Amino acid sequence: MRYFSVVIILMLLMASSNIQARFNPWEHTKIPFEGPAAAIGEYANGCLSGGQALPLSGKGFQVIRPQRDRYYGHPNLVNFVQQYAVQLQAEGIEQILVGDMSMPRGGQFDYGHSSHQIGLDVDIWLRLTEKPLSKAELKSPRALTVVDNQEFAIDTAAWNPQHKLMIKVAAQDPQVARIFVNGAIKQQLCNEHTQADDAWLNKVRPWWGHSAHMHVRLACPEGDSDCRPQQAIKPGHGCEDIAWWKQQFYTAKSAPKKAVDKNKKVQPKPLKKKPQQCEPLTVAAP
Repeated sequence: MRYFSVVIILMLLMASSNIQARFNPWEHTKIPFEGPAAAIGEYANGCLSGGQALPLSGKGFQVIRPQRDRYYGHPNLVNFVQQYAVQLQAEGIEQILVGDMSMPRGGQFDYGHSSHQIGLDVDIWLRLTEKPLSKAELKSPRALTVVDNQEFAIDTAAWNPQHKLMIKVAAQDPQVARIFVNGAIKQQLCNEHTQADDAWLNKVRPWWGHSAHMHVRLACPEGDSDCRPQQAIKPGHGCEDIAWWKQQFYTAKSAPKKAVDKNKKVQPKPLKKKPQQCEPLTVAAP
């Protein structure tokens, strides 16, 4: 009996240790760190000091799924979103839906994005609305996919010239470092471009998914020495890379489909070791 008691105690201690080891402080912080605004580390491994909350609604925009607490960012990003929405209104786009930004102190999400960790990333949905959504619609919004999932092409019934305008206006902002879109969207933009007006295409990069939103990434703020920028984009409009993405799409499409266990519980991602400068942000977390 004593043997079994010891075993049970050891098992409980091991389970407790695993829980503590996996505790993600970034998911449990509810307020920004009170310090100078700073994007610390890399886009996919870092944290955010002095972050700000984007208002849940403003001139020309609304935040979707606010219950996630992912509407925080570096002041540069908060200002960008607000100014971007105003710019689009002047171009005839009345409302944009703002998706995930960062958590109050940045850091790693348990689920979803690997990036969005230093307050410089924002997802802008491609679904456009003429009037604000209700609270219920914002909590559980319906996305608009503009890509044909069966072919490497856009869905012509969903794609709108305003989508190109949204991407172009963002890409022309000097603060923007990259914009990630589905490869089929990049292909469409390349098909429509003219030599006299293609410099902005350089920032638009194809990436997996991204069929219902554009992922806008700002450059490291001036003076943020702890912010680690990505490697510079090679010169040119990038349209020559589309053939590779198209090949990858059809290779993946023809590959045997793996059986999916719908009852299998999704495990949170392993926690990455953060830059040392992030440690004070977790120690002081409420």
